[in-house]
Amino acid sequence: MRQRGSGTSGQRPPARPQGRPQGRPQGQPQARPAAPARPTGQRPAQGQRPDRAAPSGPPLRLIPLGGMGEIGKNLYLYEYQETIILVDCGLAFPDETTLGVDIIIPDITYLRERKSAVKAVLITHGHEDHVGALPHILPELPGVPVYASTLARGLLANKLKEYKVTANPLRPLDPGDQIEIGPFVIEPFRVGHSIPDAMGYAIHTPVGTVVHTGDFKFDQTPADGKAADFAILARLGAQGVLALVSDSTRAEAPGYTPSEQVVGQAFKSIISDAPGRVIVATFASNIARIQQVLDAAGEFRRKVAVVGRSMEQNVKIARDLGYLTFPTPLIAKEEIGRRSKEPLVIATTGAQGEPMAGLAKMANGEHRNVEIQNGDTVIVSASPIPGNEEAVGRTIDNLFKSGANVIYHSIAQVHVSGHASQEELKMMLALTKPRHFVPMHGEMRMQVAHGRLATQMGVSASNVFIIDNGTPIEFYADGSARRTTPVAHGAVFVDGSSVGEISEIVLRDRRTLADDGIVVIFATVDAQSGKPVGRPVLVTRGFLNGDEDNKLVEATISIALKAIQHKSDRSAETGLIKAQLSEAVSRFLSRETRRRPLVVPVVVEV
Repeated sequence: MRQRGSGTSGQRPPARPQGRPQGRPQGQPQARPAAPARPTGQRPAQGQRPDRAAPSGPPLRLIPLGGMGEIGKNLYLYEYQETIILVDCGLAFPDETTLGVDIIIPDITYLRERKSAVKAVLITHGHEDHVGALPHILPELPGVPVYASTLARGLLANKLKEYKVTANPLRPLDPGDQIEIGPFVIEPFRVGHSIPDAMGYAIHTPVGTVVHTGDFKFDQTPADGKAADFAILARLGAQGVLALVSDSTRAEAPGYTPSEQVVGQAFKSIISDAPGRVIVATFASNIARIQQVLDAAGEFRRKVAVVGRSMEQNVKIARDLGYLTFPTPLIAKEEIGRRSKEPLVIATTGAQGEPMAGLAKMANGEHRNVEIQNGDTVIVSASPIPGNEEAVGRTIDNLFKSGANVIYHSIAQVHVSGHASQEELKMMLALTKPRHFVPMHGEMRMQVAHGRLATQMGVSASNVFIIDNGTPIEFYADGSARRTTPVAHGAVFVDGSSVGEISEIVLRDRRTLADDGIVVIFATVDAQSGKPVGRPVLVTRGFLNGDEDNKLVEATISIALKAIQHKSDRSAETGLIKAQLSEAVSRFLSRETRRRPLVVPVVVEV
């Protein structure tokens, strides 16, 4: 039977039993054990490097395979002897250098080589940068259970069903619960974020307790009314935290992150004054933000429509699970066109300017159900993810051209971050009082800024580990910690149905095509002698401008012809002829045009 802890009492739990209790299946809930006591006695030298002798006893290893030095692709593993647990399994979105790539996921070579040791995946919340890689990675870890809170589990069930991933059970884990997985005792605690049910984890191990925050902020007036578990964090700090692994996204931002209530008030103010329809674009997974849209629409008696496949799915799931209430009627998207004169509120996807999402299609006049008209008010309730600024700006420009009044984060507080600013990060450090500190989930400058905050809060500078993906940190029972040799890590590109088949070479060729175009040189040679038959033919795309480049075409053909002529009576290998063509034409075009198109030689033997 599932047992829940008090969750918020702040009382010290009973002493942890020695060894595994008899008769309890691994990974099942149990009564709360005590966190391991903080090591006592003389403090050893901290922050040891690999050339120092390792302390005795097996270490706890923290290995990030994603999420360090970047936003997204979060995947952290905790390893003790023959047991590995994963925290999150997320994706990153492509930028302008990863042409044609759909998503980017972590390289799990290290896990693939130790798959029998992987016992569980723990999910902090349902955002794509924390769960989006699961459909691609779980098939390599069959049978490994995934633990998640109620809403995250609902969103995940739909995603895994879509990808036909059926070999990994989804198991409930909510704040106040505990589970034992091998030598680990997992204690989730509630944190504030931009999605309900976000959690951090206290990971109790034989060498000490690690607090893994997940994405968080300390919102005193959250949209769902559920504040962070301050009492649990304070109790963990009093018992002793060996290491804090903490969200660094807004470590450069002073003060506090504004409450979600600010956004709700902004929505109400805008909707009350809007003469016509109001279209709100936000993340499909931001269920709390969608509820604020519904509440504001209900206050002014406006009907609501939801547009965008992912948002429609998430709204249905959240409604079924009780995470969304509807104070106003919800109409089908097919009715929007027939109600063009009504002051509707329309919730849609596309806040990041994604070309195939709802808002971009509306801006370009290509949406099946919504046509932007004079008097519409559009709220872009998100800030651009780094790399998306141009796409978002283009979408906003097109909406203005269509006659809409667009309100976005630069001109009104219609979006607040879900991540903690400096004062909240300090509060997390003050509550947990960690011996060691590992800033995660952020680019390098954010991790460095977070590390400096930790030293201001009393953590020894030698105990702050600012690391890259693949760098293990080993924690020992005597309280010491050290970096060790990096493990295999990296990025795997997902392009359509292919996973990992797109290499850096392919991306380099795509960038070359985008920058300088392509030149295909066709040459026909005698199969016996290898000598050219007729003149080569040149075909270009994205490189030459037309008739004015005829001289360059003729000169290139002459260079190609010279490259494949040879005096030997023996036939040259086709591969050699291709190499000669490619080298000669590439060198010539680079010299003449100062551009380097992709040169593709095609040799036909007759």
